[in-house]
Amino acid sequence: MRCIAIMAYMARPEAVAGVQKAVRRFYDEGIEVVISQQGAQHLDAETSALCKIRDASEFQKLADMVMTFGGDGTLLAAARMLMGTDVPIMGVNVGKLGFLAEFSMTELDEAIASVISGYYRIVDRTTIEVEVGGVRSAALNEVLLERSSKAKMISVRAWVDDHHVADYRADGVIIATPTGSTAYSLAAGGPIIAPSTNSLCITPIAPHTLTLRPLIINDTSEIRMHLLSDATQGQVVADGMILGTVTSSQPITIRKSPHLVKLVKRIDSTYYDLLRQKLLWAVDATSK
Repeated sequence: MRCIAIMAYMARPEAVAGVQKAVRRFYDEGIEVVISQQGAQHLDAETSALCKIRDASEFQKLADMVMTFGGDGTLLAAARMLMGTDVPIMGVNVGKLGFLAEFSMTELDEAIASVISGYYRIVDRTTIEVEVGGVRSAALNEVLLERSSKAKMISVRAWVDDHHVADYRADGVIIATPTGSTAYSLAAGGPIIAPSTNSLCITPIAPHTLTLRPLIINDTSEIRMHLLSDATQGQVVADGMILGTVTSSQPITIRKSPHLVKLVKRIDSTYYDLLRQKLLWAVDATSK
């Protein structure tokens, strides 16, 4: 490891403290640290002087790894920037759950030691791309077509590979990757999907009829959606970023992206260990 870049949600004092600790430790080990000007201004002068200050857009050219301090939102921001590159991301969770950012602040020493020693594994995660109104964007977790602030409910017609699947009358429809199956889709009643599964999931949000359930499809399929009513508007969101407002005349196309995101994981744990730890998966309520 020659150079590591750091991205952090500096509004949290714990993140600032974690970044300062990591910078000093990496510097002592002869590893160069790159941070943005916006991030550096939250550090004390001594720690900031140990860093190379560069724009975040340059991280992919300079760093061997990016370490994020924050929640999953911070990691998703790094993923958008590094999508399709060979630069892996290690997430340190400063928030509450942090399913993607799996190292906690109490495990920061372990995370730093893993980076220094190379004792970690890198996994590839599928991403999806959405095209609407001539604009393309990509997402690691999900793409969402949801009601706008003025609409009470939207009606969405969906196709998979030109086959009409359903008309959804709901608060919205989520197209989730396996990585995103434990995010908004899960909260909306979708299934947990192992990341190695070559699939996508269509999950309606609070559908008007109980007969509509989440649907898992092959990730080689293309999904198209559009609003059925001229009187309503929806908005398209990719990993929490609003891409714009759409009407019934604007189809939304979603497909698997050719780009991957590389995530750093513990070498001695599995996805199922993470489910049990973070989501209390399969916990026996009768055991003490």
